[in-house]
Amino acid sequence: MHAKQYFEEVSALATLIDVDAIEKLASELAALRKRGGRLFLLGVGGSAANCSHAVNDFRKLCNIEAYTPIDNVSELTARTNDEGWETVFAAWLRTSRANENDAVFVFSVGGGNLQKNVSANIVHALQEAKSRSMRILGVVGRDGGYTKQIGDAVVVVPTVDESRITPHTEGFQAVVWHCLVSHPDLQQVPTKW
Repeated sequence: MHAKQYFEEVSALATLIDVDAIEKLASELAALRKRGGRLFLLGVGGSAANCSHAVNDFRKLCNIEAYTPIDNVSELTARTNDEGWETVFAAWLRTSRANENDAVFVFSVGGGNLQKNVSANIVHALQEAKSRSMRILGVVGRDGGYTKQIGDAVVVVPTVDESRITPHTEGFQAVVWHCLVSHPDLQQVPTKW
């Protein structure tokens, strides 16, 4: 039965995921908030949708100034049309005047790989971020790709079934960021109306 097997895999992932790496993400995010930095979330496909949801949670629940280019479809498509898909995120970081106080948070199944022409837009954005001395964070799958290679705090969702890397990685992006926004070092006292 598919559902039983799928949830057995989810259970295995929950026990295999690197909780120390998640705690490192929480520390990075707490430090980001303390220094008044901004959080820029990047992803494509299902990971892009996760970025949009996570921006809400980091802003509302953690009081972290967070953004994603995914939420501005007009700019995203104009830049893609005029400048190309590969550089759209890097250009967005430049226009945002991203700096050493800020961080990039990547949600990606593969983490980016220029040699394989996989998520080149994420790779170029990370190169731009490094040139600006930004911190690199992420929740990625497979071997972590370029994000893992140059990242400061990156969680790699383990592979338990090659045929379900994408749904497990994208699903666990949500699990990890919800763990982060409920982390005691990041939660904010709710404002009463």
